[in-house]
Amino acid sequence: MRGYHATSVDDIAQALRMTKGSLYYYFKNKEEILYVCHDHTLDLLLRALRDIQAGDESAQDKLRSVVIAFVMLMTEELHGTAAVTLDVKELSPPLRRKITAKRDRFDRAVRRIIRQGVDEGVFRSLDVKFTTFAIMGGINWIPHWFDPKGKADARAIAVAFADFFVHGLLRAPATVTKLAASRRRPVDSSGLLAVGPAATGTR
Repeated sequence: MRGYHATSVDDIAQALRMTKGSLYYYFKNKEEILYVCHDHTLDLLLRALRDIQAGDESAQDKLRSVVIAFVMLMTEELHGTAAVTLDVKELSPPLRRKITAKRDRFDRAVRRIIRQGVDEGVFRSLDVKFTTFAIMGGINWIPHWFDPKGKADARAIAVAFADFFVHGLLRAPATVTKLAASRRRPVDSSGLLAVGPAATGTR
C-alpha cells in the first residue's frame, strides 16, 4: 500500500490496464477517483444494511449479518483494497461532507442495532459508541493484512469476525456464571489462591 499521495494517476491507470487519457475520460482527477471509491463502497454497505433492517431478525442476528456483509464487501467485492480505508480528510470539504454523511448513516444504524440488543438484555451493558468504533475499526483494518491470493476463504473470515464480535457482546447466561463460580478454586484466609493438598482436602 503506497497511500493516496504516493499513488499517481499513472499508477492507477497501469493497475487498471488503461491509458492515462482513458482514465481521465471517466474521472477529472485523482480526488474524484478516491471519492467514487468511498461513495460506491458506502452505497453497497447501505444497500446491504437496508435489506438486513427490513428483516425481523433479532439484534444479535442483525449485527452478525452486518459484520458478515461488511467483511465480505472488503474481501470479495473490493479484494482487500485499501482505498476505502484512507482518511476522508484527503477529500476536499464538499466531497468530504457527502462521504461523512453516508458514513454517519451507516454508523448510526449499527449503533441502533447494538442499542436494541442492550435494551433487550441480549448484549451486556456497554458503551454503544465505543463498541461500534471497535467493530468498524477491526473490519477497516482488513486491507492491511488480507491477501486476495491467499488461502483464507472470504466467507470463513467474515464468519470468524462475526463470531468474535457478536459473541463478545453477549450477556453471559446465569447458568454459565454459576458454573464458572462453582469451578473457582478455594482461597485461603489471607486472600491468596489456595494450592496443594490442603486446597482439595486430599493427599
